Amino acid sequence: MPLPEGPVTLLVVDDEDAIRSALSRFLAQQGYEVAVAASGEEALHVLERQRITAILLDVHLPGVSGIELVPQIMERDPSVALLMLTAINDATAAALCMQRGAMDYLTKPVDLERLSKAVQRALQRRRTLLEDQELNRWLKHEVATRSAEAQADRANLERVSVATLEVLVNALEAKDPYLRGHSARVADLSAMVAAQLGYGDEQVEAVRTAGRLHDIGKIGIREEILNKQGPLTDAEYRHVQEHVVVGSQILAPLTHLKEVIGFVRSHHERWDGTGYPDRLAGDAIPFGARIIGAVEIYDALTTSRPYQERMEPAVAVERMRDLVGSVIEDRVHAALATVVARRGALVFLDDPRPGP
Repeated sequence: MPLPEGPVTLLVVDDEDAIRSALSRFLAQQGYEVAVAASGEEALHVLERQRITAILLDVHLPGVSGIELVPQIMERDPSVALLMLTAINDATAAALCMQRGAMDYLTKPVDLERLSKAVQRALQRRRTLLEDQELNRWLKHEVATRSAEAQADRANLERVSVATLEVLVNALEAKDPYLRGHSARVADLSAMVAAQLGYGDEQVEAVRTAGRLHDIGKIGIREEILNKQGPLTDAEYRHVQEHVVVGSQILAPLTHLKEVIGFVRSHHERWDGTGYPDRLAGDAIPFGARIIGAVEIYDALTTSRPYQERMEPAVAVERMRDLVGSVIEDRVHAALATVVARRGALVFLDDPRPGP
């Protein structure tokens, strides 16, 4: 349900005059109305005086820090589009801000083209969230007047929560043509493998949801590492490994996704216990995580990358046989092989992957 458009006012909060001036001047040139604040206290005063659509908030401010300011801002206006600015590549701080309501973060010095796109994405997500809020209000009215439909309405609300997170995943993957559509492919194929293994409808859908959200934690990985060509250093690899924990932390408030959260956290565990983050082994690894982990490998092998040719599905499944008993479970590999053989070369009508 579309909402009426109003003036877009951005608030730039940074204690450095030069950065504040440069950002406000650039945003004004982009057609936005711009307000500025040099501290957290000043920002709160601005929010009391005028309606703000989006905020660029420095993490490190004198007095009240940006991290501490996030919940205060969200309490005043939960619909504000909040983007964090930081001079320190701090995934933990970024994840904490995302948990508290921020939509994205940018690293100083800020690339103006990237800033423009980030603001546009945040404003679009804000519009989506406002539309979702209107939908939620309608659903609550329906629950009050039609108690017999309460259970179905609650399911709709939960789907809205998941859909909002999927927007973040899609935005993250859209930055890389080789990752675009990755989570959707993993979700669909993982659900088919779960069904092949005999799991019930609810469990299959939990696997599908986890597949859609399994990389949500990558929003806390620095972009220069995500986009790096060539091997990662040990420190960079450890940073990438944090994404499974960050992902489970982002999903933690969604209590109805308890099983899904376990799948997301553990999808990089290995059957022999040498994976991460908890070094689980064998049946101690949640079944959905075992499936998603195997399907991720399959998707990597069948997707063109700068450093490898795209394998045919049957060839990829055969190559994965070498991983049975160490990385993946034999039952999962057998089910994957059956699904791939039944469908032949997997073709998704909306598959955006580059061809061979």
